[in-house]
Amino acid sequence: MASESASVLEVEHITLRFGGVTAINDLSFDVRPAELFAIIGPNGAGKTSIFNAISQVYRPQAGDIRWKGESIMGLRPDRVAQRGIARTFQNIELFAQMTVLDNLLMGRHLRMSRSWLAGSLYLGPARREEVEHRRQVEIIVEFLEIQEHRNTPVSLLPYGIQKRIELGRALAMDPELLLLDEPVAGMSLSETEDMARFILDVQRELGIAMVLVEHDMGLVMDIAERILVLDFGVRIAEGLPLEIQTNPDVIAAYLGVQQS
Repeated sequence: MASESASVLEVEHITLRFGGVTAINDLSFDVRPAELFAIIGPNGAGKTSIFNAISQVYRPQAGDIRWKGESIMGLRPDRVAQRGIARTFQNIELFAQMTVLDNLLMGRHLRMSRSWLAGSLYLGPARREEVEHRRQVEIIVEFLEIQEHRNTPVSLLPYGIQKRIELGRALAMDPELLLLDEPVAGMSLSETEDMARFILDVQRELGIAMVLVEHDMGLVMDIAERILVLDFGVRIAEGLPLEIQTNPDVIAAYLGVQQS
């Protein structure tokens, strides 16, 4: 475990149960500034449950989750997001009939400070605030290379572009930590390569830490700096990609074989 000063996120001994089912069992890990940290494991290992626990959609029965040294346990999910933790979803959760720009502007909502009345009257301060939010959205549009789609309803766009827009909406929240839940699921090889490039650009150019949950082992091994492996909610390994590839417990978990 990294020292507190070296970590932005610290998950310490969390346990999450649903009735008699333990989804996460006494799990600890940390994420460092601008790090690309991956969580892998077979289906049902508890990966998405970890994201829901960090976002405080689920409340662990034991343990602590600290963001930049401060516990976020018990906060509402929107308060967690305001502190700088954003996420994407395994299934696309965009507003299908809205344009790309409008979907990205939804990500700016929690950064808006003017009242609904000022916004509806479009008064001077509210107008200036909206102009600034639109400027930030245009930066994301250019960063993700979706300029030609800015005014297109999301439902008319290819799946790979929709996944890119989902990433853009999370970026619009000005996060310091991104939780990426299977960002390349269902993509073609070329779409996967494009998304991998954008994820690396987010890390290198924007300096945003990321936690990646993904079943594409080729992608994980290529871009992750550290990898945590789960099986039935239990940590079975953590380390560099090469260490994980050769770990016998990891091989057993994925192949379903018993180690002698």
